[in-house]
Amino acid sequence: MRFLSLLLVLAAAPALAQPTLPVPRDIQATYLKGTRSPGGQPGPNYWQNTAEYDLAVSFDPTTRKLAGTATITYHNNSPDALNQLWFKLYPNLYQKGAPRAKAMGPADMDEGMRIDKLTVDGQAIAARDWEMEATNLTVPLPRAIGSRQTARVQVTYSYTVNKGSHQRTGQIEPGAAFVAYFFPRIAVYDDIDGWNKHPYLGSQEFYNDFGSFKAAITVPKNFVVWATGDLKNADQVLAKKYVQRLRTAETQDAITSIITPADLKAGGITATTAPTTTWRFEAQDVTDFVFALADHYVWQSSSLVVDPATRRRTRVDAVYNPRHKDYEEVIDFSRKTVEAMSYTFPKWPFPYAHETVFDGLDQMEYPMMVNDNPTATREDAITLTDHEIFHTMFPFYMGTNETKYGWMDEGWATIGEWLISPLIDPKLDDDYGIAPYARAAGTERDVPITTLSTQQTGEAFFLNSYPKPGLGYLYVKDLLGDELFTQALHTYIRSWHGKHPMPYDFFNSMNAGSGRNLNWFWQRWFFDGGYPDLAIAEVKKNGSGYDVTIQAKGSKPVPVDLTVQLADGTTQKIHRSIGVWESGATSVTVPVPTPQAVKRLTLGATLTPDSYPADNVWEGK
Repeated sequence: MRFLSLLLVLAAAPALAQPTLPVPRDIQATYLKGTRSPGGQPGPNYWQNTAEYDLAVSFDPTTRKLAGTATITYHNNSPDALNQLWFKLYPNLYQKGAPRAKAMGPADMDEGMRIDKLTVDGQAIAARDWEMEATNLTVPLPRAIGSRQTARVQVTYSYTVNKGSHQRTGQIEPGAAFVAYFFPRIAVYDDIDGWNKHPYLGSQEFYNDFGSFKAAITVPKNFVVWATGDLKNADQVLAKKYVQRLRTAETQDAITSIITPADLKAGGITATTAPTTTWRFEAQDVTDFVFALADHYVWQSSSLVVDPATRRRTRVDAVYNPRHKDYEEVIDFSRKTVEAMSYTFPKWPFPYAHETVFDGLDQMEYPMMVNDNPTATREDAITLTDHEIFHTMFPFYMGTNETKYGWMDEGWATIGEWLISPLIDPKLDDDYGIAPYARAAGTERDVPITTLSTQQTGEAFFLNSYPKPGLGYLYVKDLLGDELFTQALHTYIRSWHGKHPMPYDFFNSMNAGSGRNLNWFWQRWFFDGGYPDLAIAEVKKNGSGYDVTIQAKGSKPVPVDLTVQLADGTTQKIHRSIGVWESGATSVTVPVPTPQAVKRLTLGATLTPDSYPADNVWEGK
C-alpha cells in the first residue's frame, strides 16, 4: 500500500519521468507525508520550526570571559508534541574530553559552557535532569510543547573564548577577536530526522533554523563591534564623526574610510566615557548571529545598489589590522563580489543590508560576516574573498543542512569563486581543486558526492564538498546556457529560500525550472563512481578540414574542449557541452573546418579534470 502510493506520487511528477534517481526510504517518506514533493516544491504539509533570540552578553577581551543570557521564544510548527529540547552548545568543541575531528591546543581545553540556570516557560529545570554530551544538550520538559505551540526558554551561561586554537572563532590577537557560536541554541527539528543529533566535531559545518535575533553586546569602551544584523544604537556607541562617515558609506559608491590609522592614534572613536559600551544589533530571517571586535583595526566601507527595481543598497565593509597591507584591496574585492552576485551570478539581489569581511585567523562565513585570514598573494585574497561572501546565498539564504550535505553550500561557493574571480581580475584562471580530483577520481578514496558529509573525512570530504559539486553545477550551467540555467536556479531559490532544502529538492527544482530531465547527469556525476577521462582517438582529413573523434574512456561526463593549432601559428577553440554524452555515447566526432594543416590538437581546459591526460595531444605530421 505504501509502496504503491509512492509510485503514484512519483508517476504524477513530470520532473521525475524516466530516468529516475534512487530515493532513500526516509526521503520517500517526506513525499508520502506531503512535506516535500518529487516535483521540487515544498509539499502542502511542509513545516519548519523557528525562534526569536534575545541575547544579552558581556565579553572581556583580556580574560576572554563571555557571560550572558539567551532568551528564546521557540515556535513548534511541527505536527509533533516535543517532550524534550535539544540544544547545540558549539563552544563545547573545546570541552575537555569532547570528541573532535582534530587535536586542539591543550591551553584552550576547559570545562566548556557553564549553564547556571535554564527555565522553560518560567519553570526551572535542574541540571541533574539534563544530559550533556559535549556539543549536544538534551533537556526533558515537564510539559510537552504541543504542535503549533510556543515556549519561552531562558538560559544563563558563561564560557571562556578560545585563544590559541582558532577554529572558526576565538581570539585573533590581543585586542581583536571573532566570536561565533557563542550562545546556546535550540537544534533543528525537521521532517527527515527529527532532532539534529549530529555532534559538532569541528569538520562538518552547521544546520540551524531561521529566526530573528536581538543582541546587546557589552565590551570595554575602546572596542568597536561588528556583527550580523543592523547596528541600532550607532549614535550612542560611536563618536559623532564616525556615525556620519558610516551614514555616508551607506549612501554612496565611493570607498569611505570610517576609521583610519590616524583615528586609531588619536583615540576617541567610541562615544562613551564609561568603562564599557553596549552595542545593540538586530537581524531578521537569518540562521545564525556572530560578532567581532577590535580596538586597533581600520574600517573601510562602501555601498552599491543591489536591486535596481527598488534601489536597495548593500553596505560592504573591510575591517583589518593596518599592518596587513594585503587587506587594503579587500574592500574592492568585496564590493565587486556583491555586485557580481547581484547582476551576473547567481543574478539575485544581494539579500542583506551589509557584509563585513573581518581580518581574522580562518576562512569562514557567517550571515553578513566573514572571518578571513591575511593571504600571501593578491590572487589568494580575491578567491578567498569571493568564495566566502558567496556563501551568503548558500547556505544562509537557502538554509541547507551543511552537516549532512556539505556539497550543497561549498560546491556553490566554489563555482562562485571560479566565475567571479576573473570578473575581479581577468588574468585569474582559478583551478581550485581540479588537480586533486583528477588524481583521486575513481580510486577507493573517491566516494559519491551524495555520501553524507558525516560519513566522510580527509580527501573524500574535500573533493565531495568543493571541486566535484562545483564542476557539476558548472557543467549544467554550460549545458543549459546562462538564461535557462538562471531560470532553473531561480526556481530553486524562490521555492526554498528561508526553508531547509535537501538534495532531491535541489535536483527536482532544477529539472522543473529548466523544463529538462537532468537526471542522467545527476545520476552519473553525483551518485555514481567513476572518473573523467577523454582522449583523442582518431583524426581524419576530410574535404573541408578534419574530423576529430573524442573518446570518453571514463564514465564521468565532462565537456569537450579542443584547442587547434594551425600551420600559420593561429589557434581555434572548439567547445562541446556535456550534452554530447546524454544519449550514453562513448565517442563523439568533432569537425575542425580549416583549409590549413593542423599542427597540433590539445584536449582539455582549466576546469575539465582528466585522470589520464597522456592521450590528450595529437601532433600533425
